[in-house]
Amino acid sequence: MSENSVINFPKSPNLHQALSKKRLRRRKFAEWRFRIYGLIAIGIGIALVITVFVSIAVNGIGAFQQTQIKLNVFLDEEEFIGNDLSDANYLKLVKNAIYSEFPDVSKRRDKSRLSKIVSSGADVLLQKTVENDPSTVGQTIELWFPVDDVFDVYNKQFIDDSSKRRPGKISDKQVEWFKELKARGSVDLRFNKLFFTRGDSREPELAGIMSALLGSMFMIGVTLVLSFPIAVAAACYLEEFAPRNRFTDIIEININNLAAVPSIVFGLLGLAVFINFFGLPRSVPFVGGLVLTLMTIPTIIIASRAALRAVPPSIREGAYALGASKQQVVLQSVLPLAMPGMLTGTIIGLAQALGETAPLLMIGMVAFIVDIPTGPFDPSTALPVQIFLWADSPERAFQEKTAGAILILLTFLISVNMVAVLLRKRFERRW
Repeated sequence: MSENSVINFPKSPNLHQALSKKRLRRRKFAEWRFRIYGLIAIGIGIALVITVFVSIAVNGIGAFQQTQIKLNVFLDEEEFIGNDLSDANYLKLVKNAIYSEFPDVSKRRDKSRLSKIVSSGADVLLQKTVENDPSTVGQTIELWFPVDDVFDVYNKQFIDDSSKRRPGKISDKQVEWFKELKARGSVDLRFNKLFFTRGDSREPELAGIMSALLGSMFMIGVTLVLSFPIAVAAACYLEEFAPRNRFTDIIEININNLAAVPSIVFGLLGLAVFINFFGLPRSVPFVGGLVLTLMTIPTIIIASRAALRAVPPSIREGAYALGASKQQVVLQSVLPLAMPGMLTGTIIGLAQALGETAPLLMIGMVAFIVDIPTGPFDPSTALPVQIFLWADSPERAFQEKTAGAILILLTFLISVNMVAVLLRKRFERRW
C-alpha cells in the first residue's frame, strides 16, 4: 500500500442518521419559510386591494345620496296663459317657492343669496314634472329639488362649520337659512336618482352617468358583434386548417405582438383610419367599438387557440373514424367543446376593453355630452372617460361623483369576470 493512499472507514449508522435528520429539518424549514413568504405576499396583496376598495367606497358612497329641499311650488296660471308648457318661466316659480319660505327676506341681495340654495337646474326638473302632468297647472304642488352642490357638500359634513372652511364662500345668512330649513324638515338626504338617470352636467348636483353607461354598453355591443366571430374564425383557421410554414409563423408572431401593443396605439390607428380616412363621425360608440375591436381581437384569438388545443386528439380521431370531413370535425366536434374557453377569453377581453380610456380619448369621446344616446351612432362618452373628466373637475362635489362612478365600473367588471368563471365551471369538461 502506497503512502499517499487514503483509507475510507465506514461511517457509523448513528452519524449517518443524524446527518440525514439535519438535512431533512433544514429542507422542511426552507419549505416552511417559502410558504410563509407566499402567505405574506398574498396578505399584502389582499390588504392593498381592500384598502383601495374601502377608500373608493368611503369617498363614493356620497354619490348615491343627495341633499334635497322640499318646496311648495304654486303653478300660477298666469305664467302659462298664451304660452306652451315649455315656454313658462319655471325659474321664477321656483324662486317664488323658496322666497315663500322666508317672507321676511325683502332685500334684493338677500333674495339672490336665498335662491342660490336651490340647484340652478331646478327649473328644468319642474318643467318635466308639469309636462308629465299638465293638470297640476294652477295648483300648489310639493316637490323635492336638489340643493346647490356647495350646500350638498356642507350638509354631508365634509367640512366643519367654520366660515373660513365653507365651500363656495357660503355666507352666514345662507347657513342660517339652510339650518332653519333643515330644522323644519324641508332638507333631507335622499337617494340620488339623478345620478343614474341623467347625463353629464356642468353642475355637480345634476350630473349623472346614464349617458356614459349607455355609451359603454353600445361600444361593448359593437365590439362583441365584430370581434368574437372574426377572432374565433381566425383561431380555427390558424389552429386547424393553416399549414405550418413561415407565413403562418409570421402571422402568429404578429398576433402575439398586437396583444402587447399599448392601447393608445389602437386609438391613433382608429383616428387615422376610421375618422380621417373613412370619414366616420367622432365621439360615437360605433367608432369606439371599432377601435376596441382592433384591440380585443388578438386577445380573443390567443384564448381561442388555447381552448382548441385543450380538446383531446381522441375527439378528432373519433370523428374522422366515423367518416367526418375536416370541416365537420372542427365545426361539429371540436368547436363546441372549445366554446367555453373561447367565451371565457372573450368576456375577459371585453372586460379589459370596457376599462380602456386612452384609445377613446384619441377618437374624441372626451367631449362634453349631456344628451342620453339612443343608439351606437349618437354622440356619447364612455364610463372610464366620464371618470377621467370628473376627476379633472375643480368642484369638490365631483370627487364623490368620480368615486361613485368608479364603484359602478368596478362592480360591472367584477360581474363580468364572475360570469366568465361561471361559464368556465358550467361548460368545462374533463377528459
